[in-house]
Amino acid sequence: MSRTSSIAASLTANKGRFAAELVGTFLVVVFATGSVVIDAQAGGAYGTPFAAVAPTIAVAVSVYAFGKVSMAHFNPAVTVAFFITKHISKAQLPVYLGAEMIGAVLGSLFVMAFVGTEADLGANAPDYSFPLPLIIAVEVLATGLLMAVIYVVVYTKGLKGFSGIAIGGIVGLDILFLSFISGASMNPARSFAPAVFSGAVGDLWLYWSATFIGSSTVAFIAGKRL
Repeated sequence: MSRTSSIAASLTANKGRFAAELVGTFLVVVFATGSVVIDAQAGGAYGTPFAAVAPTIAVAVSVYAFGKVSMAHFNPAVTVAFFITKHISKAQLPVYLGAEMIGAVLGSLFVMAFVGTEADLGANAPDYSFPLPLIIAVEVLATGLLMAVIYVVVYTKGLKGFSGIAIGGIVGLDILFLSFISGASMNPARSFAPAVFSGAVGDLWLYWSATFIGSSTVAFIAGKRL
């Protein structure tokens, strides 16, 4: 293959990755934040299980739909971890991050226009009745567990068809059991968009630090062992 053909093929592949990551992240944000908004509109009648099941479905469907195109990151923390373990190149990094952030922004705009604006557009919020070090540790743990499951999927050939269920499942379990402490974002893009559009940006520092720490820690461990 000539150099020109190689560049053209790379550009085409990156367009596919960009589109897949944008749409996948959009779906994840719409389901994850939209479920919180709907629950708030219902006065909390659906509770945490509803907020856990909705993104579980979105992540699972998106993994099956786009996994072969982009490896189904939909999450800047996951993208950085995959960069650390050299699953993506330096040139691909901005493609993924750009698509994820744009997808998240579009997702929050969709929720704002068609679902509602309650609960700060579904923005993540920790419970500060718990000690701050515990909140940070729980968010690191939640993201680390997600990244660990993703690596298991990658290194077991998609768990032979259960990749979407496994990744979506750990997202749901993290939310179900850990969100009452840290908010269980696991995803900086998912936290960023609703916080910015609602003005509830006070907790963004948590979700833009602990999530990357959690995913990167697992990446460094995986890089040494696999």
